[in-house]
Amino acid sequence: MNSTPNHNSLDDDAFRHAWRSWIQANYHSPLRDPLERLTGQPARAWLQAQHRDGWRAPALPAEHGGMGLSLRKQLIYQEELERFSVARPMDMGLRLLTPVLLRYGTKEQIARFLPGILNTTEVWCQGYSEPGAGSDLANLKMRGHEQGEHLILNGQKTWTTMASDSDWIFLLVRTSQEAKRQQGITFVLADLRSPGIEIRPIRTLARDENFCEVFFDSVAVPKCQIIGQAGDGWAVGKALLGFERFSHGSPELLRHAFKVLRQTASALQILEQPHYHQVLAQHACDVADASAWYEQLCETAMQGGDAHEDFSMLKLFNAELVQRIAESATELAADAGGLLGAAPQWGLPHDLEWLYMISRPLTIFGGTAQVQRNLIATRSLALPRS
Repeated sequence: MNSTPNHNSLDDDAFRHAWRSWIQANYHSPLRDPLERLTGQPARAWLQAQHRDGWRAPALPAEHGGMGLSLRKQLIYQEELERFSVARPMDMGLRLLTPVLLRYGTKEQIARFLPGILNTTEVWCQGYSEPGAGSDLANLKMRGHEQGEHLILNGQKTWTTMASDSDWIFLLVRTSQEAKRQQGITFVLADLRSPGIEIRPIRTLARDENFCEVFFDSVAVPKCQIIGQAGDGWAVGKALLGFERFSHGSPELLRHAFKVLRQTASALQILEQPHYHQVLAQHACDVADASAWYEQLCETAMQGGDAHEDFSMLKLFNAELVQRIAESATELAADAGGLLGAAPQWGLPHDLEWLYMISRPLTIFGGTAQVQRNLIATRSLALPRS
């Protein structure tokens, strides 16, 4: 694995300066928007450069090839990416699968899959949602049955982000029927180049094809690619969602959406009109609240506290706030708010229609707003289940 310098030996200011300088010298994509996805070869090149120079995997322990940063330096690391408005590379292998591998995987599985994740020779996507089993994962229908040393997979996954840009998929499949729906589910790793897999991109209203349908027709997967025990995938899957929700707390998207709103209001010369001045002031207060909340939760985590449930609440607050800000931007642009693309001739420096459309799924992925509220009610507020 790549040998990395000991960044923890630097004080915080020196670390921030070194990371900021490296980003400026190595981020070559013209995409400077955290709502944009960095995909394909540009994404691989960006992550491979990080790996080459020892800036890959800030939270991963050094013995596994990561930077092993303290929580405070991990926060600085994220802050500098946001300051430079780096587009989001689809790095599900590192962000979601790696913690699962380290917690539930065997030594052989870690040795097989972790190097490819770090050097980006193997890009991963997540196969959870199905038709009829999105937020209610216990309702999933995709089947896997044993045949010798293999599981034979049949079924469909949908809304699979960047499947067409990935090499492997980690997914949940039902391997037995149990009285309790959460039982009999298995967490599996599958090579997307396997015979019997078909990937169909879905074009969205935001005019991209990042989401896909993935069909499995008698796909043979070696049983050594099961993570944890067969039938115990629900626990593995829940842990992965915990990692995902923790990563959704950053106010980065809020700040960017609010910047678009302010720049649009300024370009239209309505920044000081009483109504819009009040709207912007309200959003500014909400963004400040979210930022302060995020800093407080990060401080709690850095002191060893458990903030996972609070991050779940913050994810919900952030998602709905981005949507409200996008709606305000569309409203203030009036008829021009539905134009496709930026329209400087109309005083619109940004593509407001795209911002509106890309904000809609924020209350769906990573746990829908309704599911989040149920979790908050039962776990954080200890309310009875209906």
